[in-house]
Amino acid sequence: MAGRIRMGRPGAAGAGRGRFGLTGTSQGYDPRVVAIRPDLADIAVAGQHFAPHYAAPMMSSCVLPSAVLRGAPSLDADQTSELLYGEGFALLDLTGGWAWGYCLADHYVGYLAADALGAPIAPTHRVRASEALLHSAPDAASGGSAVLPRGALVMGEAEGEWLATAHGYLPLAALAEVGTDETDAATVAEEMVGAPYLWGGRTAAGIDCSGLVQLAWAAAGIHLPRDSDLQLASLGADKDVDPAALRRGDLVFFPGHVGIMADATHIIHASRRWMAVKVEPLADVIARSAAKDHDPPVSGYKRLK
Repeated sequence: MAGRIRMGRPGAAGAGRGRFGLTGTSQGYDPRVVAIRPDLADIAVAGQHFAPHYAAPMMSSCVLPSAVLRGAPSLDADQTSELLYGEGFALLDLTGGWAWGYCLADHYVGYLAADALGAPIAPTHRVRASEALLHSAPDAASGGSAVLPRGALVMGEAEGEWLATAHGYLPLAALAEVGTDETDAATVAEEMVGAPYLWGGRTAAGIDCSGLVQLAWAAAGIHLPRDSDLQLASLGADKDVDPAALRRGDLVFFPGHVGIMADATHIIHASRRWMAVKVEPLADVIARSAAKDHDPPVSGYKRLK
């Protein structure tokens, strides 16, 4: 099929060698995190969900500083998330310059521009600063070729105060070794204060509420789903957390929103009201949620550490 590549070895649904059949009734699923289209599905769901064809994913990684994940293969389609440099992507289909699959870190499904993807890497470091400049030489005076966002994953070898990668040099001061976790997710969130609000964003250039929580806690070694409702469903609410005794780092979930406590009374969140990451009194946010006829205005509290 011209301009179209199916990743892996697709098999038509049904019985027989190299084919797959349901063992029971096809189950309901969340299309945000289960890769199924009318014509194709991830081979991992064969046996639970019907599709005309299944494909095994081909592993890849993001080769741009960040790449917009969209809900459809069009530049006009809504941004749903963002893949950061070095992060993995399971590629299921490539058609007309668009790659369809899911982000490996959170299994979020969507479309990326095909030129955003390259060979997978075995990352050695992640960017821990809000941004890190990729230099052409191990010299602060050298020109920069790209700016990598917080959370980007890179592979290289240390040379003095620099990390030498296949595409340039990064200052080690802006990096952390993979597996070395931050001790305070709230500090990561605070460093994003002032970043503009962007639906589906995950960087200092634009970020949404669940992206902020996901990014901050990933830096602390806890990997959360992409959207706030998925985060709450995955974590569950702590019934023993007294709202009057909240502490730094606690998560507060609202209908369609989430934030991180900076202290007992203030929350850090990417706010659509302010169109930026902001620290403000929790009481103000609860009052605005209540004014939207949310009953209750808070969905739950979670203490991760």
